[in-house]
Amino acid sequence: MPVATLDEAFCWEAIQKRDRGQDGLWFVGVVTTGVYCRPSCSSRHALRQNVRFFRTSQEAEREGLRPCLRCRPLEAASGTANADKMWELCRYIDSHSDSRVDLEELSARTGLSRFHLQRTFKAVVGVTPKQYADARRMAKLKRGLKRAKDVTEAVYDAGFGSSSRVYERADTRLGMTPNQYRRGGEGVRITYAAEETALGPMMIGATDRGICFLQFGESRNELVAALRKEYPKAQVEAMAEAMGEPGTQFRVWMEALRNHLAGQPGSAAHEIPLDIRATAFQMRVWNYLQTIPEGQVQSYREVASGIGRPSAVRAVARACATNTVAIVIPCHRVIRGTGELGGYRWGLARKRALIDLERRVV
Repeated sequence: MPVATLDEAFCWEAIQKRDRGQDGLWFVGVVTTGVYCRPSCSSRHALRQNVRFFRTSQEAEREGLRPCLRCRPLEAASGTANADKMWELCRYIDSHSDSRVDLEELSARTGLSRFHLQRTFKAVVGVTPKQYADARRMAKLKRGLKRAKDVTEAVYDAGFGSSSRVYERADTRLGMTPNQYRRGGEGVRITYAAEETALGPMMIGATDRGICFLQFGESRNELVAALRKEYPKAQVEAMAEAMGEPGTQFRVWMEALRNHLAGQPGSAAHEIPLDIRATAFQMRVWNYLQTIPEGQVQSYREVASGIGRPSAVRAVARACATNTVAIVIPCHRVIRGTGELGGYRWGLARKRALIDLERRVV
């Protein structure tokens, strides 16, 4: 269908079919939610009177709409050819992670201006080229810290010009200093608290930066063992009642989780801060999972498409399976394309209960 002759009847039929072939050619806006989407968006269809069609994302944004966090319409708009260029660029950055790759060089390789490259790369990959390169170097550092003779060797092998630059990034990328990471979390203090819930015993563990562990189990002892296995050399201790402000914060987090599991709307469980270690891919998947609205589910394939990696269905499933923070990173909202629940590390009965609970609340 030519963009210049936008046919609303055709567009309406296309979104009913969730026609992926129309993605990037035009956009559908929903005035009641204030977002615009790609035609194939998996969100529940809005009423026809609340839907508007736009030839460009700029038209939609002039009407006060914002891009949908679920289907990420700007990624579709970047076009298949440009998307392929960006993933090829990722592979190039991966192969040159031990050296500095500047924007000028990347621009020359793609034939795109620096501004267009920066914008297109972020639309397709989700981060800027510099952020992607930093993440890849940090991932290489994490692997090297476990193999190298000392920290300095690992730092330089990963492509960092000096150890000071690594320590500048340690708080946000490793969750601890390189030496602490190398020693399996030695010197990191993790405090935990357990609570009985409708889904069985639940435990949260946290550093001074946020939650690093939130899991269900059959007993408190089992959960403590799981926490110690996850962080074998960290200082792990129970939250004392008289711990002042830290204890108060724990109680706030636990109250939010308790309210969520009790089916109370506006529990703010999704606002709990996290301190988790992950690869760039895992973090991309987990960030996307947090955009899936309560009461809704997506297939592993839809999540893979949503992060711009449609062929990475199995990798998405692995990322869900390695999630150590239940509820806040809602991997229970991902099911198989057949409609079956699929796996869940804390049991399918809990997965079904969480989905049913959220649907009742919504």
